[in-house]
Amino acid sequence: MNTAQKPIHSGYNATTTAAGIAAGHNLAGKIAIVTGGNSGVGFETARTLADAGAQVVIGARDANKAQEKLQHLNNISFISLDLADPSSVGAFAKAFLSKYTALHFLVNNAGIFRPPQLLKDKRGYELQLGVNHLGHFELTGHLWPALKQAKGARVVTVSSVGHRRKGLQLDDPNFEQHPYDKMNAYGQSKTANSLFAVQLDRIGEGHRIRSFAVHPGAIQTDIFRFMTDDERQTWNAQVKTFKTPQQGAATTVWCALSHQLDGMGGVYCEDCDIAELLPDDSPAPRGVRFFAVDPVNAAALWQFSEKATGMKYSG
Repeated sequence: MNTAQKPIHSGYNATTTAAGIAAGHNLAGKIAIVTGGNSGVGFETARTLADAGAQVVIGARDANKAQEKLQHLNNISFISLDLADPSSVGAFAKAFLSKYTALHFLVNNAGIFRPPQLLKDKRGYELQLGVNHLGHFELTGHLWPALKQAKGARVVTVSSVGHRRKGLQLDDPNFEQHPYDKMNAYGQSKTANSLFAVQLDRIGEGHRIRSFAVHPGAIQTDIFRFMTDDERQTWNAQVKTFKTPQQGAATTVWCALSHQLDGMGGVYCEDCDIAELLPDDSPAPRGVRFFAVDPVNAAALWQFSEKATGMKYSG
């Protein structure tokens, strides 16, 4: 069992903001990438890192939205990125590496939530798995040389407590043998995000690259655009208390910057702390299930992801 997966009682909580975490940090000379940084939690993450002095590159599909949101901000630039399309992922990485040799913070934030029907990415995989996990697996691999060059980098991948809905289904990732369920597919992709962080940390530790998975909390952003009115009403009644986007970005920024996590990695975090490890069948809307941090599952996912994307990380 992953004994590192236990709270450290950081002193922060669900109301902590990203700006509060970043206060006192001088990130001048640091380079960051935030996928999906043109809206919601990703935007607040990017803005907070930029305000602290980092040069932030945002990767997202909607250039018009990015231009509108980012035009008045300092230290932020934009490169088009579609995580469902390997050619776009490669083009983004090529454009970034043509300008920067080192990458200190990679925030794999972008995601898609519960499209109404079974859709596939350009690799041929179920779209939520493709965008939320495989695209980020491929992007991180392309950027691996820059992460190593930083000589002290952190990769933060946004997962979700929704992982509790579904473990890995690697023998049928596209739901060809099982009925398609949009929430189970989302759960599988978020489990994959967490397991990716576990295995990435194991591979990266020797290069001083540490990796974390994050549950940002419940935030009302446009990622929920596919929900029907009835689904949204039910969800609102279940959640009751929502975080602001600044509060939602806090755990990501904590994982990227906090000295409390020095020498640590491969853990799933929430509310600016390492999350509690809960039983796999726990219905609690918090914590992480062991199947989502199990190193055996993480190694199996890595092998699957290499085959699915053709990406192998350099030594």
